[in-house]
Formats: sequence, C-alpha cells, structure tokens
Amino acid sequence: MSLRATTIMLLMTFFLAGCGKDSGQPSPIQTDVPFTPEGILDFVRPDSSIINRIVIEIAETPQEQAQGLMYRRSLPDRGGMLFIDQAESMRSFWMKNTALSLDILFVDAQGEIVNIVQRTTPLSEENILSTGPAQYVVEVRAGFTQAHGITESDHIQWRRQDFETTN
Repeated sequence: MSLRATTIMLLMTFFLAGCGKDSGQPSPIQTDVPFTPEGILDFVRPDSSIINRIVIEIAETPQEQAQGLMYRRSLPDRGGMLFIDQAESMRSFWMKNTALSLDILFVDAQGEIVNIVQRTTPLSEENILSTGPAQYVVEVRAGFTQAHGITESDHIQWRRQDFETTN
C-alpha cells in the first residue's frame, strides 16, 4: 500500500472513531430549550413588601423535575423555575447537563426560604442540598438573590398564570 493510501486510511480511522455512537442526549451547548412562562412568583419580605417578581416555569411531574433547566443556554433575567413536590422533605439537586450557573432556593410548605445556594457550578454532579425540609425549590440566574437582597428570612408567593402568545 502506498504512503498516501496508508495516510488516508489512518485519517478515516481517526475520523470514524471520533464519531462514536450517539447517546441520544443533547449536549448543553447544542440545544436550547425555550422558556415557557406558566406563572408568577414574588419574593416577599417578612413585612409583606414585595422584593421582586419573576415569571416562572413550573416543574411538577417527575419528568419535568428530572429535566429542570438542563440543556438551557439562556434564562430571562426575571425568569426562573419552580419545582413543586407533594410534601416537605430534604431535597437534593445537581447541575448535570445544566450549562447555566444558578441560585437555588429551597422553600418550605409555608413559602419560607429554608436556604439559598448561590452561584452553582455548571455541569457539576455535586449534590446541592436543602438544610431543612422543603416542598418547593426555585431556580433563578446566578447572582439574582444577591442583586435583589433576597435572604433566608424572606418567603415566596406564587400563582399560575396564562400567558397569551402573540404572532
């Protein structure tokens, strides 16, 4: 075999080896899941004054909760996700396949913020834990809680809302 033919065969071998089998899972860089508003969430001070209001997606089903904000490249400045569970329990989240850094707020059944984990590490498989029982979890862009002065003495109020689409 000639040197040229050998070189071409080697290059083809490297190319084909690099293709590999598709896992069927999109990479966080290749896909961007669009934000779909489903409700409004207020961050509220103990004196009942509203700190800030965001638009939220709601994750209730096991499938929605497993997906969370994975494969997102963007999140609106005043957007987030509310995870709703049936009852309070200790919660654990991770950032696998989540390319955005987030602030994660664990919230009890009364809407009181249990703890806030700020500026999570994108794409990490490290467990992010609640420090007490939580029924709700709110995810917002990293730095949001600090920028708006949201603390563990605050609470949330939320409601579903229909958002009409316009063409």
